[in-house]
Amino acid sequence: MSQAGMIFLLAVGGGGGALCRYSLGLAVMKKFPTPRIPVAMIIVNIIGSFGLGSLYGTINDNDALFALLGFGFFGAFTTFSTFSVEAVQLVIDKKYQHVIVYLSLSICGSIMGFLLGYYII
Repeated sequence: MSQAGMIFLLAVGGGGGALCRYSLGLAVMKKFPTPRIPVAMIIVNIIGSFGLGSLYGTINDNDALFALLGFGFFGAFTTFSTFSVEAVQLVIDKKYQHVIVYLSLSICGSIMGFLLGYYII
């Protein structure tokens, strides 16, 4: 596939991932309007890591499909840049216990999600 084709797949996948992340975030925030820690991003990161693990374990040799779904969709769906902002905000707010819980659940949950996706699928 041409480089332009790969860039197109990456853009399409990224757009879909961003829309899904935003939609899931809104749904979770509606269910938990004032969480102590950013629950929506924890859920997004764990689901995204599971999905990427599943994908990586099954089709990582298909460059076009991995560009669409792996780098594109899941790259935009997972939110570790947002994760960083929210972790720092908890520190600024001096919510140190919440920071520890947020970091632990996000990192360990995402790694476990990836491993489950990789080995189950």
